[in-house]
Formats: sequence, structure tokens, C-alpha cells
Amino acid sequence: MTEHVEWGEPDVPAVPVPTAAVTPADAADGARLVAFGLQPKLQPARDQEYAELLRRYREDPAFARLADAVATGLGLVVLEVSPRAGMAVTAAEDSVFAVRMGDYARRTSADSGDRFLHGLAHLAVAAMAFPRPEDLADDGYIGRVSVNGVDAFVRQACRRLEERADEQGENTDPATDAPGLEAAWRIWARRSSTGATKDARRLAGSTTGIIGKAAAFLTDSGFLQRTGDDGGGTYRTTARYQLQVRDMAGSAAMAELLELGIVPVTDGTASLLPAEDTDDLELAADAGLPFHS
Repeated sequence: MTEHVEWGEPDVPAVPVPTAAVTPADAADGARLVAFGLQPKLQPARDQEYAELLRRYREDPAFARLADAVATGLGLVVLEVSPRAGMAVTAAEDSVFAVRMGDYARRTSADSGDRFLHGLAHLAVAAMAFPRPEDLADDGYIGRVSVNGVDAFVRQACRRLEERADEQGENTDPATDAPGLEAAWRIWARRSSTGATKDARRLAGSTTGIIGKAAAFLTDSGFLQRTGDDGGGTYRTTARYQLQVRDMAGSAAMAELLELGIVPVTDGTASLLPAEDTDDLELAADAGLPFHS
């Protein structure tokens, strides 16, 4: 008996589909897009080349991978690429573009203890700007803060922490150079709010002076936009700042500040609600936004 064998088509090895080689011009365009992303105040709607490179990023996966690789090589993390935020990047901890809280604080004061106060100011601005998870999740949400409102917010947090320490019988008088943000809050409570000079200028070392420095830095970095002079200076958030805070929202220090239950009014005024009892959380030292420790 003869076995019947059906013959099919012979196996033909797959031929790889040729892909277009990356040219020096492509690499230059990818680097150019990253360079645009490092100019946080530049808006794609106002720069035709920037807008065109963003369109190419969204429509050409190969170009997107190339631009991402350029960013990675520079120690940058791409948070979002969109018409609203442009190419929003943040510096990884080992990046040459990373800003250290210690370096930032030394620009404004020789007192090393002030480093914690500057970190707390940035943390408080972020917490007031986006007090609820849904605020961070909503791309259309715009937070509003004022210098005086942030100061009132932190001082309310100081009072809540002092009440908690008294209830638990803990030491409420740590050394001024003790590490950790809880110590920084206690130092904050002792610091003058304005320390105004004879010509009514607030001192750089006062708490509103520290917050004003933070707000100016965030404005220069494209994270905030100044909207007025009321309340020591009023500001609105940008899409880039929302992405930055969203990226850092899991920090222990941010959780601690929000879990105190002090809910600010998001128009930047100093009206705060009473705090509820919460469990203790560990605080991370130097957890100021948008810095690395």
C-alpha cells in the first residue's frame, strides 16, 4: 500500500523588510526636539519648527525612538510629548541637568539648615497646587497658589504637627540642624513670616521670602506663570508642572503633607480647613520638588 503524501509550498525563509537607515539629519532633528524640551518656557504653538518636530514624533515611531534615545543619553526622562506640554522632560538623578536642593539653597543662604526650608517650600507649593489625586489626573486642571497662601498652609501644618507631638509626648524641640522635614517644619514655625526691611521689602530668609524664591524658580523653569501681585504674588500652574508633580507624587513627604488633612482653597487664599487625625508617616529628607537629594 502506497502512502499518499500531500506536497505543500516549500518553506521560504522570511526576508526582512528593509528599514530606512537613520541619517545624521534624523539624529540632529531628534536632538533638536530634546533641546526644545529643555526650554520650558517655549510653547510649541509659537514655534513652527518645534510644532513640526512634535508632529513628527507622534506620527513617526522610528523618529520617536530616536528622540527618546537622545533624551536617555542625556540623563533625561520623557514625561510627555504633546501639543499642550511640548516635549516635557525631567532630569534623572545622575543627569548633568539635575538640580540639587543643596546647590539651590546655597544660592540664597549660607545657612545649611535653610536647605530643608527651601525643600519644604517647593513641597508645599506642589501640595497646594494639586491637593487631590483627581487634580493631578485631570489634564485640564489648573492649580492656583499665592506666596502668602503657601506660608499659611505650612504654618497650619506646623501647628498640626505640634499638636500631634504633644499628644504623643514626643520631643517638640529638635536641633535646628536636625535632618528631616519634620524638623524643618518646626524651624519654619520659628522663622519670621516676612522679616520686612525698613522699605517694606521681605527678607530672603523669611518664610515668604523663601516661598517667593521657590515661586520665581518654578516660573523661570516653566512650571508656574505669575498672574498678579496679590497675596505676596499669585501664580497658576502649567502642564509641565502638573507632569512634574505627577511624577513625584508618590514621595513619602508629599503623602505626609497631604495626609495631615489640611485642605487648601485652590485659588491660593489662606483659608484652610481643620485637620483630621491621621496615622504617622515617615518623612524623606530633602524631598523638595523638583530636586534630587
